[in-house]
Amino acid sequence: MGKGGQNYGKRENISSNSLNGDAFKAWAKDVPECEDFYQVKVKAGLSSDEVENRRRIHGSNELEKHEGQSVWSLILEQFNDTLVRILLAAAIISFVLAWIDGEEGGEKEITAFVEPLVIFLILIVNATVGVWQETNAEKALEALKDIQSEHATVIRDNKKVQNLPAKDLVPGDIVELKVGDKVPADMRVMELISSTLRVEQGSLTGESEAVNKNNKAVPEDSDIQGKKCMVFAGTTVVNGNCICLVTQTGMETEIGRVHLQIHEASQNEEDTPLKKKLNEFGETLTIIIGIICALVWLINVKYFLSWETVDGWPRNFKFSFEKCTYYFEIAVALAVAAIPEGLPAVITTCLALGTRKMAQKNALVRKLPSVETLGCTTVICSDKTGTLTTNQMAAAKLVAMGPNVDMLRAFKVEGTTYNPSDGRIEDWPTGRMDANLKTIAKIAAVCNDAEVTQSEHKFVAHGMPTEAALKVLVEKMGLPEESRDVRAASASTILRCCDWWIRHDQRIATLEFDRDRKSMGVIVNSPQGKKSLLVKGAVENLLERSSKVQLRDGSVVKLDDNAKNLILQALHEMSTSALRCLGFAYKDDLPMFENYSGNDDHPAHQLLLYPSNYPSIESELIFAGLVGLRDPPREEVHQAIEDCRAAGIRIMVITGDNRNTAEAICREIGVFGPNEDIRLKSITGRDFMELRDKKSHLRQSGRLLFSRAEPGHKQEIVKLLKEEGEVVAMTGDGVNDAPALKLADIGVAMGIAGTEVAKEASDMVLADDNFSTIVAAVGEGRSIYNNMKAFIRYMISSNIGEVVSIFLTAALGIPEGLIPVQLLWVNLVTDGPPATALGFNPQDKDIMKKPPRRSDDSLINAWILFRYLVIGLYVGCATVGIFIIWYTHGSFLGIDLTQDNHSLVTYSQLANWGQCSSWKNFTASPFTAGDRVISFGDSPCDYFKTGKVKATTLSLSVLVAIEMFNSLNALSEDGSLLTMPPWKNPWLLLAMSLSFGMHFLILYVPFLAQTFGIVPLTLNEWLLVLVVAFPVILIDEVLKLVARCTSGSQTSKSKTKTE
Repeated sequence: MGKGGQNYGKRENISSNSLNGDAFKAWAKDVPECEDFYQVKVKAGLSSDEVENRRRIHGSNELEKHEGQSVWSLILEQFNDTLVRILLAAAIISFVLAWIDGEEGGEKEITAFVEPLVIFLILIVNATVGVWQETNAEKALEALKDIQSEHATVIRDNKKVQNLPAKDLVPGDIVELKVGDKVPADMRVMELISSTLRVEQGSLTGESEAVNKNNKAVPEDSDIQGKKCMVFAGTTVVNGNCICLVTQTGMETEIGRVHLQIHEASQNEEDTPLKKKLNEFGETLTIIIGIICALVWLINVKYFLSWETVDGWPRNFKFSFEKCTYYFEIAVALAVAAIPEGLPAVITTCLALGTRKMAQKNALVRKLPSVETLGCTTVICSDKTGTLTTNQMAAAKLVAMGPNVDMLRAFKVEGTTYNPSDGRIEDWPTGRMDANLKTIAKIAAVCNDAEVTQSEHKFVAHGMPTEAALKVLVEKMGLPEESRDVRAASASTILRCCDWWIRHDQRIATLEFDRDRKSMGVIVNSPQGKKSLLVKGAVENLLERSSKVQLRDGSVVKLDDNAKNLILQALHEMSTSALRCLGFAYKDDLPMFENYSGNDDHPAHQLLLYPSNYPSIESELIFAGLVGLRDPPREEVHQAIEDCRAAGIRIMVITGDNRNTAEAICREIGVFGPNEDIRLKSITGRDFMELRDKKSHLRQSGRLLFSRAEPGHKQEIVKLLKEEGEVVAMTGDGVNDAPALKLADIGVAMGIAGTEVAKEASDMVLADDNFSTIVAAVGEGRSIYNNMKAFIRYMISSNIGEVVSIFLTAALGIPEGLIPVQLLWVNLVTDGPPATALGFNPQDKDIMKKPPRRSDDSLINAWILFRYLVIGLYVGCATVGIFIIWYTHGSFLGIDLTQDNHSLVTYSQLANWGQCSSWKNFTASPFTAGDRVISFGDSPCDYFKTGKVKATTLSLSVLVAIEMFNSLNALSEDGSLLTMPPWKNPWLLLAMSLSFGMHFLILYVPFLAQTFGIVPLTLNEWLLVLVVAFPVILIDEVLKLVARCTSGSQTSKSKTKTE
């Protein structure tokens, strides 16, 4: 752990001279006050001795490395699950019994060890997957470190030190920043070297564009976005250079706080709704297994423990260890039957298949359980920038001058990306631009330093996003008529129109943007050799410095008050629509630059060296027009929000952007209505934190907006929603979103615009950064949950049948029909394919028209439990019944069973088979089983031991067949097979064929038949199996009919209440 982590939170205790950056609010202090507090001069920097002293106090400028769990503790954690513990106990007991029985040697030893070894293998795979997921969970913290700066330019001992490792910075260090630098620590801007300084800090604050910085103090209670004199670690300088003073390092920086919040959120991760239900099911199962095992034990005590009663007291106890062990094995078999061993594997397979379906819809799932959690999402907390909007500036409205000074022309500009072909300008005079529109196009193209390139089917801006948007606007405006001769030559370039204007009017000087005049100008040389000044900037500032205005035909007239007010009115309308407005102006009268061509020795060049001269050069301008720019909403978001409304999912927008912009976007995309009163629904993050009852604000019906939100605010909102029982999906793309992504039930990061920190903290990544993809993923999650519910119920009903079978065997006293290894084979192999295939059930058409299910909804309600108890009872009776039929009946329902020549016994004899040795004249005839002849010689009582192999095979075959038919019942919870026929899910038919095929394999391959203790069956015997198994479909059809009638009456009642 670096010292930055070791000393986090202990600075005041280490030294009385500790420079507590939080106690001293550097952003609210003037530059001299900051120098005094940190005991440093900007020109000289710290001395080497002072640096060492401060490093001992504050530690290194590094993020804390949290120690993760040890591998051993992670392994143990995987066994902290009720179902897993039951399986482990069953495996250990089975292993011990196999070891004891193994002393008898031979084939029994091999068979006995199959069961515990298979269970151990399941547990090992389960633990391995769990540990692998856990070790990948904390990568968000590592990704956070990657965005930190590695080097810095520092002034120390009156010298400039280049490429100093950023981890060596201490509070009080003087750092020089320039364009492209990544900020190495939280710092106070002390001095601007350039005329302006702009920093891209959207990933930390959520702001949609770069922010101007200066060295002027701001109020103490300013939020992070309002600290205009501070630059923060991990952000990037996009324009200008400056001198800064380090105020916070390591874990005390804003990014350090995000790091801590991510770590705290990762410690509070909860189980998914499905896992909670399965844990509850496991606990209930433990109790049921315990009760049934105890009952089986008590029922069979008489077989291994007997006594005589003398004078009212029990005497002469007789105990049979062999029989005690035998009935203990039955209890173990019961446990194996009751536990759906294949359930974890089938759930994992279904979730994995779900992730593939979602990946095809551009939703990349990083954590399997989140697939199911999506299905019960009740609230989506969405970031605005980059999620609901494109995070790409685009022109939305162009205002040009009309034929006279009292008229303006407005053009709506389509498109939401940097792709010049994305959209057009409505009512545009293509190929016949007038003089005024040509002037606007020329200024937008030439007075511009940005570039747009194409990379992997997307268009990327290089430079200021607003300038890139202006170049895209010029491309949509097209080329003027006089450029026709060069159109073909430049057709291959992305910005061919801009390139033409740049060649047409060559730039020879630049008047850089600064925060005082709020404009940028360029001096150009036209083809006629005439010099012109082209200017773009804040509309109000340009109007103040303009004396004339250019009309549509190119004529120039005086800019009077009426014209100025008309332009300001258009500006106000655009600003209230959350558009960022830029004006265009020019000047042709430049006598001082008449012969200037960029030479250093020209007298006019001296004027350009000092920004203080720029306002006088940019005076007496001719105003040409203005444009409104914005970070536009995604086209598909409006429909996605309507889909959420229909699905009963609430939308909450949480953004770091300003309130007016956020409200305008929310109205446009349908979060709020055009005329909806949102005074109670739109609130800043700070105002929300000051509310006394925050939960009541969150309980409001409809959608909510939180603007100017900081990372801590987002976390608090998510935490409170979860406390209210909501299942929260949180979207985001920036570093500031990572803690809330980690805390939410489902963290959704943007794949294109998202930072690596956000992606690693998330559960799901959107490959297309599209909000509507989340809605599609929710629908898929609901479908997957319904399918999982179908196969969980299918497997549970099958296991109930197995438990009933073993319980009836013990209760009736007949020989053991199914051995543990056979039950394990059915649970893992035979049941597995149909259960997995149920995951392919088609999605209901109205799945996104229903409200989300509650996260605490029971997986199995009372009616479903009753249904599957009925089915399970039939499965158990059929399995035991066919065992009894073979021993006691020569034919059943006209099917002849005597072809193998086996001996028939009475039911009384079968139920008391343990007393066989005392029966007089009892003999058992040899019978055929496939190619084998099973005979008993001098031990006729073996007829109930080794001789039960045919009856056992029939029981196992009925169990397999009945569970295949039962999988058809699981196609729909209440729908009849007449309305939901099996071919609706062809994968299920294939899975049933596979399961029957595997059963045939163990029946007819001698080695496997010997291992599983079964024999081949004849055609008549298979006919009996199908006759006994098929009624399970008829029974469930009756139960489904009752369910439909009941739910139908309840639905009509609820509709009446709603109306």
